[in-house]
Amino acid sequence: MLTLSPRHRGSAPRRRPRTTRALTGTVCLLALAGAALAGTALGAAPARAADAAVPPAPVSWRADLSRTGSDDVNVRYDAGALRVRDGSLSPASLGRDRGYASAVLDPHHVDRPVNRVAVDIDATVPDAASVEADVRGRAADGTWTEWRRAAAGAPARLPRDVVDVQARLTLWNAKGEPTAAVRAVTLTADDTGTAPAEPAPTTRAAAFSARLYATREGLVGHTTANGHVIQPDDHFVALPSRRALSPKGSGQYSVQVCGPARCETAPVWDVGPWNTHDDHWNPSSVREQWKDLPQGLPEAQAAYEEGYNGGRDEFGRDVANPAGIDLADGTFYNVGLNDNGWVTVTYLWTEGGGDTTSFPTWGTDVSVRQQATTVSTRVASLPGPTTVRVRCQVHGQLVTYDGYSNDAWSYLPDYGGYVSNVFIDVADAWLPGVPTC
Repeated sequence: MLTLSPRHRGSAPRRRPRTTRALTGTVCLLALAGAALAGTALGAAPARAADAAVPPAPVSWRADLSRTGSDDVNVRYDAGALRVRDGSLSPASLGRDRGYASAVLDPHHVDRPVNRVAVDIDATVPDAASVEADVRGRAADGTWTEWRRAAAGAPARLPRDVVDVQARLTLWNAKGEPTAAVRAVTLTADDTGTAPAEPAPTTRAAAFSARLYATREGLVGHTTANGHVIQPDDHFVALPSRRALSPKGSGQYSVQVCGPARCETAPVWDVGPWNTHDDHWNPSSVREQWKDLPQGLPEAQAAYEEGYNGGRDEFGRDVANPAGIDLADGTFYNVGLNDNGWVTVTYLWTEGGGDTTSFPTWGTDVSVRQQATTVSTRVASLPGPTTVRVRCQVHGQLVTYDGYSNDAWSYLPDYGGYVSNVFIDVADAWLPGVPTC
């Protein structure tokens, strides 16, 4: 076994490739235009550097749709196309009787930073069906952006430069009706030549927080939007937008929920309540829908309290409560709720700075300990790869795992404990720029 000094782990960050795809359909071509890259002001954009007179050509690649994996939900690859497998399955939190499937395609590494991605889809889409494409990017520091919609003729503009690009397809169909058949997906990425739409996570001051009305999701045995089958006493949340939906088993997008009794950090594993395109935690200027509402105000709350949108959600249903978040049973009761009520929610991925620095992790069921030792009380766990905020680090018990040894531990304020730096997905054993506790 290789043993490394606490000062250097001596290897590149671990990157776990994700698996992919699978879906049923009829009639109509959907093109989410990569040609739009040529139609925008690509050549006219100001160069990043004085000597960059001619912007680099966009880079294109064709996704492999034939492999399905653990991050996919209710999809199948049949007769050369992705299709919905079961037309009766819908995200648990929405409570809608409509077929749903999601295919998370493999990340693709690009040889230079990009911040705009177009998606061309060759598909047959019946009138009662639809296909949506979202993309996200991973920056050089390992952190992911939110997912952004790539609509027809409108490439997705990512909030910062990235070196890995990932696409996700979402298919819907009416129950019992044919679904879309997606035959090919081509992605085209480039750099707009302008400043990033938002600062990198390490330069923002604080994670955004809002006061939300929370409802209990329950629904044990049902399936969430990321494919998790809900268990008794489960710990996760649902938010009404797919922009912050974590892949199954991961906490890449997590929130801190503070109720009457205590706070809990939980991953976003479902979409709802009420809406599916209401990223109310984002500034109005970049909010996907309901741009006239202030940041932090869910559409359902505005509809219920003020009659916004005629008192209806995006599907035309009368909004019966102001819920902006659903809590799984374990989270609901742990924060001190016995009935639906108000909680404070902090959207942890919206920040990486202040007195903390954000880092990616690797591994599954990684323990967060009360002290920097493996015999200390386990206060939380990281179910899969995620991004964590580190406030400081200490030298503690030497931990050896999977060929790596390190005695450095990082304090995670969102979890109230320490994690071994073995599981921080960077090459340095002692994290750069992070003070000693």
